[in-house]
Amino acid sequence: MFVILAYDVNVERVNKVKKFLRRYLNWIQNSLFEGEISEADLEEIKVGLKKIINESEDMIVIYKLRTDRVVKREIMGLDKSKTDEII
Repeated sequence: MFVILAYDVNVERVNKVKKFLRRYLNWIQNSLFEGEISEADLEEIKVGLKKIINESEDMIVIYKLRTDRVVKREIMGLDKSKTDEII
């Protein structure tokens, strides 16, 4: 499945969340990740994030799509993600 994940977390936890998510997804910009992952990986992400975030202060939004083919991605300005450079 293709996942788009956005987060809004306290500044104290931003780096932990970003470092954790980079193990699974492509960093697109400040609080946005995307990528093709398995259902098992998505569950690992959810479990890992629950250990990092404070659910009374922080917010994670996960959009699940069957494939990236149904998403039309349009970028205005500088593309910071550079997903084509991943080996």
